[in-house]
Amino acid sequence: MADPIRPAATAEAVRSALTRVLDPEIRKPITELDMVSAVEVDAAGRASVAIKLTIVGCPAADTIERDVRAATAATPGVTDVDVEVSTMSREERAALTAKLRGGKASRGIPFTPDSLTRVYAVTSGKGGVGKSTLTANLAVALAARGLQVGLVDADVYGFSIPGILGLVHDGVTQQPTRVDDMILPPIAFGVKVVSIGMFLDPARGQGASTAVAWRGPMLHRTIQQFLTDVYFGDLDILLLDLPPGTGDVAISIGQLLPGADVLVVTTPQPAAADVAVRSGIVARQTGQSVYGVVENMAGLTQADGTVLDLFGSGGGAEVAERLSEGQDAAVPLLASVPLSVRLRSGGDAGEPIVLADPADPAAAAIIAVAERLAARPRNLSGRRLTLSVE
Repeated sequence: MADPIRPAATAEAVRSALTRVLDPEIRKPITELDMVSAVEVDAAGRASVAIKLTIVGCPAADTIERDVRAATAATPGVTDVDVEVSTMSREERAALTAKLRGGKASRGIPFTPDSLTRVYAVTSGKGGVGKSTLTANLAVALAARGLQVGLVDADVYGFSIPGILGLVHDGVTQQPTRVDDMILPPIAFGVKVVSIGMFLDPARGQGASTAVAWRGPMLHRTIQQFLTDVYFGDLDILLLDLPPGTGDVAISIGQLLPGADVLVVTTPQPAAADVAVRSGIVARQTGQSVYGVVENMAGLTQADGTVLDLFGSGGGAEVAERLSEGQDAAVPLLASVPLSVRLRSGGDAGEPIVLADPADPAAAAIIAVAERLAARPRNLSGRRLTLSVE
């Protein structure tokens, strides 16, 4: 029986296959990013592909080369694959960053009140209420629902988001990739993450346990840089994990992101509820609105089914009620998250509970908040829509 006739491979077919290869950091096709500089296919079906990485030592180099080989080899008619890897010139990098910024050489903060990205600043009146753990799990739960999610760890003094999301290994935090003045954030569980902990220098003994001692102006510039220089792409939701209290960072976020909504995190005890109300009031004073309250560390269910209110009860409802006073719409209590050993251990291990154990009562409560945020429609009021009539 004669061998079937192999279809002749073409350079166009290979290029078409390469449109399915994404840069894992930018999350766009490498063909769209002008990373494919040449494609040739000879008469015997041997394909040669030349790709250009953004920088020397690109952490995604092996992944990109592997995916290029696989996509090219899967093209009908290709018998062999050769991939040549080089690096973009300064001019090519400048053209790439301008393309990602919509043709602009530099950019301002893209998350304006007119943006389609929903921005939520997660705040608390005091530390130790589990705000960062909640924020990280909420981000992962939203990403698991197919949303494009970014997370800014704005808790400059007590940054912990990288560890909770598994971005710290042997005391060293995974660092972003820099393409000229553009910062490509690491991605964990589908969430694009940036934190001050990623910019500390491990070679100088700076790591996950390093303390940051900064004052107002430097804090403001750092948060501003996170919002301008970090390339998040088109996000559905941006979450910011704020430091506890009503200090410089909270005020800067209010100035830089006046259209943000605020999620207030508290525990059931009256002392925490009292200061949580203050954080909501400060957010309103900077022009933001309080979207809702999340009560963490609520009752612990015992083996016999009884509930132990280790930190009291009613704090979340009290905060929601007090923040509703004088408002056109009531501030809801979005969830009461019970105490959970699994939630705590997942944060220590870098394994978000919403994925590792979604049936856990704490995970279920957080997932319910994520579903509520995911279902919230984007506000198109007052925005110019580019429509054309044929």
